[in-house]
Amino acid sequence: MPGPKSKEIELTTRQRETLNHLIRRQNSSQQLVRRAKIILAAADRRNNQQNADVLGVMPATVRIWIERWNLAANILAKAEVDDNEKSLSATICKVLSDDPRPGRPADFSPELICQIIALACEKPEDLGRPISHWSQRELADEVLKRSLVEKISPRSVGRFLKRSGR
Repeated sequence: MPGPKSKEIELTTRQRETLNHLIRRQNSSQQLVRRAKIILAAADRRNNQQNADVLGVMPATVRIWIERWNLAANILAKAEVDDNEKSLSATICKVLSDDPRPGRPADFSPELICQIIALACEKPEDLGRPISHWSQRELADEVLKRSLVEKISPRSVGRFLKRSGR
């Protein structure tokens, strides 16, 4: 089949055995299995289009994982020298896992959310509030009064309470 020749992947016998083991392992994610199959197929010297057709993925996906594997060649070689099967398997899983996704960090830490939930467990009367039960607005106002955060919406407080089951 026509198409550009794929970059070569050199697999050692142990790497090939470990990849096959990961594919057969009962608790391997489908994502990991698909990526391991891509690496094994690429090692068989077919082009990216052929591998993509056989595996039911896009050629770009094949290309990405071949590049990631080749970039990690030194790390894989070091793990193989350690002569520990678990170390090699863990390294291969790490190489075939997703990179952390970019994104905005959370505005509220888990500790802060716990403080807000703990505050919701207190009685408003004990804190000098003229109410018998917390509303989202009152709770947000109390969080601001205590200077736990610079700003927080009543809706955010409500989401935290809903997730906690309160």
